[in-house]
Amino acid sequence: MNKFNFQYPVKQYFGQGGMEEALKAEMPAMGDKIMLAYGGGSLKRTGLFDRIKDILEAGGKTVVEFGGIMPNPTFAKVQKGAKVVREQGIDFILAVGGGSVIDCCKIISAQAKTDEDIWDMLYNEGRTPNEFIPIGAIVTASGTGAEQNNGAVITHEEKKLKQPIFGAFHRFAILDSDLTKTLPMKQVISGAFDTLSHCMETYMGQPFATNVSDEINEAIMRNVIKNLHALIANPNDNFARGELMWDSAMAENGMLKLGKTTDFQCHMIEHAVGAYTDCNHGQGLAIIHPALYRHYLPEGTPKLARMAREVWGIKETDDTKAALLGINALEAFIKEIGMPTCWREIDITDERVLRAAADSTILTPGCCRKFTQDEIFEILKECI
Repeated sequence: MNKFNFQYPVKQYFGQGGMEEALKAEMPAMGDKIMLAYGGGSLKRTGLFDRIKDILEAGGKTVVEFGGIMPNPTFAKVQKGAKVVREQGIDFILAVGGGSVIDCCKIISAQAKTDEDIWDMLYNEGRTPNEFIPIGAIVTASGTGAEQNNGAVITHEEKKLKQPIFGAFHRFAILDSDLTKTLPMKQVISGAFDTLSHCMETYMGQPFATNVSDEINEAIMRNVIKNLHALIANPNDNFARGELMWDSAMAENGMLKLGKTTDFQCHMIEHAVGAYTDCNHGQGLAIIHPALYRHYLPEGTPKLARMAREVWGIKETDDTKAALLGINALEAFIKEIGMPTCWREIDITDERVLRAAADSTILTPGCCRKFTQDEIFEILKECI
């Protein structure tokens, strides 16, 4: 393993039905004025918004509502949120939702404390912010693990870029699996596949030699597959919901990445496509992964073969054959859980869009094969 130091900042409140108790425990440190941030109307339709607001107001807090955070949050939305924080004198930001809401709030937290453009600060000057409005998260859509780190994926519509950017760590994360029942199963499945993708992207990073982080990762991947099967068979399986929620946290809380230079080439490709099409993140990953992994051969064969055996139960002893069988098993799993396997299934057919996405894809250093933009385009075309 590579050399590393590890200190983890996010306090976790995990457990079914534990949202109210956890929120009350954290309220004394929040300050007086809370920005309650969320996405679409489902939070209000299910009554969860009023439930959280009532808890906060009963504790003497003034609540400022900030809704309408979109599935692929935009930099313009970040600026609007930062403006609300400044004008309203917000003491604390409480993000309620999934990765999009949580990501948006991380960057609002940073942008609200500076007049500099956060995007230009990172991509033009190579600097990251160091002052933040305190934030916390109540997770209703697990899968992204966004509550576990300070990275966010934001779409800059003017630049036609969907890229990572860094903001604040959460003071706490509330992981109550009951809250995931407010979502349609299609969204739950998409989130769980994102978790599996995070695990695979970390696993395929360097070093390629087997190490303890990767062996823990194998267990998490098996657990995602097992519990996603269980939840599809019985959407009321509370144990499976909780397991998937903690799988999501484990995939992004840094534990699996210790000693690793991660891959995340699939994520970078999907982000680029998302900037032009606004496609669902988990669905985009499902479409890209099998084709991308076939292009990892032969450089990635040993690692893909181990994943095939340890995660997918492939018995083949020849590494090349095992790697291919593992990719086939992944593709079959994607079909089995009802995720798309080609762009046509989500109405993306314009090769010009795919060309533009390929040209704006960030090429990651941890990937076992060093791609060119032309090769990324070929992979995207194979997915049509």
